[in-house]
Amino acid sequence: MSVSSAARWTARQAREHKVVSGSIAVFAAAIVAVSVLTSSSSAAPPAPVAPGFTVAALGAAGDVSLSQYQGKPVIVNFWASWCGPCQQETPLLASWYKQEHGQIALIGLDENDTTAKALAFATAKGVTYRLGFDPQLTVTGPYNVDGLPQTFFLNAQHRIVEHVLGAMTKADLEQGVSLMNASGTPSEQTIEPS
Repeated sequence: MSVSSAARWTARQAREHKVVSGSIAVFAAAIVAVSVLTSSSSAAPPAPVAPGFTVAALGAAGDVSLSQYQGKPVIVNFWASWCGPCQQETPLLASWYKQEHGQIALIGLDENDTTAKALAFATAKGVTYRLGFDPQLTVTGPYNVDGLPQTFFLNAQHRIVEHVLGAMTKADLEQGVSLMNASGTPSEQTIEPS
């Protein structure tokens, strides 16, 4: 092989090497771009905004409305006098609310009940927080409540940052309050009964 043919062969090999290397680089960049665009973000989606509601106040004149607490964190608890787990949860909430001196808003929504039974239950359990009366279950639908009790912890923007299914424990209550008052972009968490 002559020097000139060797030089041509070397130049051709160099061009082919550049084409192959370039093709591999383009393919690798495409794979990276597709994986970045299709991968789910590590950040949790923002917590959903709680549906607004207005119901009659239980045992008092007027209404109970979520909008009355605009800009404030709120706990919304769905309960009924006939609910077994509510029997253990309601005294915990009543005691906690008294210890907090009403610093955190707590709304109890009595569902599918009679006024007399709901008032007797609330009085017997020592409830002093605001109670709404929802005998026709108008609020349960928007909140997807299909069993009692259920509790929603809302931050100051009324985004649901915690959702407890079933009777709450003191630890659930402390965790929910902590998340309500946390800064940053909230994401909803759900605690199911163990």
